[in-house]
Amino acid sequence: MADADKNTGFFSKGNDLRNRIIFTVLVLCVYRFGTYVPLPGIDPQSLQSLMESNQKGLLGMFNIFSGGAISRMAIFALGIMPYISSSIIIQLLTGVSETFKNLKAQGEIGRKKITQYTRYGTVLLATIQGYGVSVGLENSGTVVSDPGLYFRITTVITLVAGTIFLMWLGEQITQRGIGNGISLIIFSGIVAEIPRALASTFELGRTGALSASTILFIFLLVIFTVVFIVFVERAVRKILINYPKRQMGSKVYGGESSHLPLKINTAGVIPAIFASALLLLPMTFSNFGMSDSDTFLNISSLFSQGKPLYMLLYASGIIFFSFFYTSIVFNPKETAENLRKHGGYVPGIRPGDRTAYFIEDILTKLTTLGALYLTLVCLMPEFLIAKFPIPFYLGGTSILIVVVVAMDTVSQIQTRLMSQQYESLIKKTKFGK
Repeated sequence: MADADKNTGFFSKGNDLRNRIIFTVLVLCVYRFGTYVPLPGIDPQSLQSLMESNQKGLLGMFNIFSGGAISRMAIFALGIMPYISSSIIIQLLTGVSETFKNLKAQGEIGRKKITQYTRYGTVLLATIQGYGVSVGLENSGTVVSDPGLYFRITTVITLVAGTIFLMWLGEQITQRGIGNGISLIIFSGIVAEIPRALASTFELGRTGALSASTILFIFLLVIFTVVFIVFVERAVRKILINYPKRQMGSKVYGGESSHLPLKINTAGVIPAIFASALLLLPMTFSNFGMSDSDTFLNISSLFSQGKPLYMLLYASGIIFFSFFYTSIVFNPKETAENLRKHGGYVPGIRPGDRTAYFIEDILTKLTTLGALYLTLVCLMPEFLIAKFPIPFYLGGTSILIVVVVAMDTVSQIQTRLMSQQYESLIKKTKFGK
């Protein structure tokens, strides 16, 4: 009887985590269902032929992030990308604008205002992108069965509503589920396209376009890339922080030591996404027939995947955005000031400006390594795409997102399990007394 009570108590403690996981899965299922609901007024056959010729443009990259919704021109075709773009713009403004800096310093009230501005920005960007999609579809031959103002209005309203709904779903996952909702939506979209990528790769092997040894090499390279990403993402540089002893009455407090962990890749996948979007834009314009100029088409061909100029500019863009975004999200002076206020100091370094310079020097070296790491991971598949007709879904950016989000979600699950174990241990200790 006692064992049964113990087991019941154990499962009751796990109910919260179980419910959160179930809720997250159900929300992601709703998202996946929406990627199959098409926009009104679209000819499926014409759309399929259009997408087959645009798999390596900007449209193909965003199609991965939207879970294939763009290839089906579904109501979730814009995905969550307008929200991410708006969040990045707001974060950049927080680093350069005094108004947003003051909002950030106001605590919870300021955070709510920043969140509201992010939502307004999402609606604005989604409206602009939705209108661009409607015009692009009308200029793409016979994809639209009845082009005109009515089609543009309905398309914009539908796409904006789909993005807002996805934004709400992401927030619900973050609050009531497990993991970061926005990241999990992108994660599920990429993972959902993996079976198609595998089928395409095996079909190329069956037809003789790829040899068995080449396919084996590709899969071994993907496995190595995953292991390499996990290794680098878990790597941190720990800066020793000491706290002085303080005597209050007859008791002595403090005297402890801790660490300030600095990740090698502080910027995450943002540099790769920005660099890809900028470089693939000219080729996408030419593929949609938005420019008939021979000069424009010749310039666009230089930005094709696998071309030397494309790879050089892609690497330069990743490195630039790595340093730029890291400078926005991490402020060495602010960190040094917080340490000084709490009495912490780095051994052998004076508190204040000297500590800020010390942290900034280490951060610069780590960001250099992180930028080179991102460049290697993102360019390695580009060499394969240039040499072999492999699917675009095997790109380094998509692998990077999948691995990083999976690691973060597993880490949050482990944290909740540890928290439940600590609560159980504390209750047993109290009852024992």
